[in-house]
Amino acid sequence: MIRTVVAGIDGSPESRAAAEWAAREAKLRGLSLRLVHVWEPAPDPLAQAPLLGAETQAHWSERVPRETAEGLALRHPGVDVTRRQLTGRPADALVDEAQDADLLVLGSRALTGIGGFLVGSVGQAVVARSEVPVVLVRAGEQAADEHAMDPVGIPSAATGFRPVVLGLDTDRPDDTVIAFAFEEAARRSAALRVVHGWNLPPYYVYGLAADPEFNGELDRADADALTAVLRPWRAKYPDVEVAEVSHAGSPANHLIDASRDASLVVVGRRIRRSPTGAHIGPVTHAVMHHSTTPVAVVPHS
Repeated sequence: MIRTVVAGIDGSPESRAAAEWAAREAKLRGLSLRLVHVWEPAPDPLAQAPLLGAETQAHWSERVPRETAEGLALRHPGVDVTRRQLTGRPADALVDEAQDADLLVLGSRALTGIGGFLVGSVGQAVVARSEVPVVLVRAGEQAADEHAMDPVGIPSAATGFRPVVLGLDTDRPDDTVIAFAFEEAARRSAALRVVHGWNLPPYYVYGLAADPEFNGELDRADADALTAVLRPWRAKYPDVEVAEVSHAGSPANHLIDASRDASLVVVGRRIRRSPTGAHIGPVTHAVMHHSTTPVAVVPHS
């Protein structure tokens, strides 16, 4: 089986940014790139309209992946780019198509005037159901955005990568998520910044007086727990520079703040196979919508 990176495309600015990111990632991984365009046929009454007729839809469905593939092949020589056109419900088709992939990449749209991004219904459904990592890329994302400024302060893709950020729950660390983050940092020759947020003591909630000595003990205990979780990973990846960040407060807020100087943010999503459907945890959901850099959501058992 040929290993691939899969990118979902629909001709929108966010999907074009996702396809470009996917091509760069495929090159870093030494994999091929498969573009997937899903055509969801319009209901019969709408399909009769002149601008939505079957021939128009079929032409658009063929044109989007063809032109995207041609452009990527020119801009990313050496990356094997293939394309697939599917018919059906986009979320279902993308989840099925990515089952044999290493990674699935989708776009997210910026919300003008709001500090966040719109992860559409298709993207959220895919993230909630996919059993392979899903990367969400915001519209307008450029290669230079993932790199440090050059010596005179100009964005450049020729400089080193910004750090990879990993959100880690020390109470329930998962090897799949941690390994993904270390691998991404290693292939970028980037530092890995591991962020752990922990809840404040109850007396903060009720407005009671703080106990500085007790707070200090909590700080040290959480920092020690983070160090203990990462110790074997530091040994396994000795060339990856690791920075440990443990702060009281909202884990989501800490990750969103860290994303401003990152090339990639990595968070986990617990796989839940239940009759009530799949879910995205609150921290991952917040980071998906407010991170200023691409977000990798890694499913785990």
